[in-house]
Amino acid sequence: MVNGYRPASLQEALEIKNNMNTVVPYAGGTDLMVENRKGVSYLFLNGLEELKQIKEEEDYISIGAGVTFTQALGSDLIHPLMKEAVSRIAAPAIRNTGTFGGNIGNGSAKADSVLIFYVCGAKLRLASVQGERLVDINDFYIGRKKLDLRPEELITEILIPKKGLDNYYYKKVGGRNALAISRVAFAGLISIEEGRIKNMAAAFGAVSDTVLRFQDLEGMIIGKTLEEAKAVKERLLAAYEDRMVLTRGRVSAEYRKTVCMNLFKDFLEEKGI
Repeated sequence: MVNGYRPASLQEALEIKNNMNTVVPYAGGTDLMVENRKGVSYLFLNGLEELKQIKEEEDYISIGAGVTFTQALGSDLIHPLMKEAVSRIAAPAIRNTGTFGGNIGNGSAKADSVLIFYVCGAKLRLASVQGERLVDINDFYIGRKKLDLRPEELITEILIPKKGLDNYYYKKVGGRNALAISRVAFAGLISIEEGRIKNMAAAFGAVSDTVLRFQDLEGMIIGKTLEEAKAVKERLLAAYEDRMVLTRGRVSAEYRKTVCMNLFKDFLEEKGI
């Protein structure tokens, strides 16, 4: 028998979480069912319509923490980059149930949607009975399975910037074409205005304790023309190679690093650098 609480509203859920910090949030449960925890009380959030909304705001697209991957794939508001990533998550049955909030809250650097949130510079809305706070996705992940989430808080929304996402690159390397956990994943974005690079973002997933994104290194080519970026390309690649200290997983750290650098080089070349 599963012990738990089924709140009728988000406010009730926040009150339960405030009074019982140890309850485990449960939306799709696709990760939790695998863990098969004993003696745990769950906070069932899958009935809360407040967490299942996809909304357009002035500067952001808001994705509720309870939105499923299948729901996102059917929405005109979700960017093609995110759709490409979540379309490769497991199989339809998992995508029908799994949620964005759960993918983030699991704290894994292998989570397919988290890589895209990193490269887009997404923000998370975290709520408690005391109020709300916005946290940058890269600040939310402190380490493997370590999150900047207070015991009384719930993830309620993910905010993705609306601009700067169209010129993208995405690759996922797995052991097979379906039901594959990433061995290496990479996403890149670049935007050019008036002949100069306004923004460049590159994120590497499934290779360390958190998704890796080095914004200081990205700054080496921001503001430059493509020709000027080409002139510093070798220094940029060397800086990335020095910075990436990767963990060993199903494959060696050396293999992962080689694949990461090859994907990064391919991204730069495809975008004219």
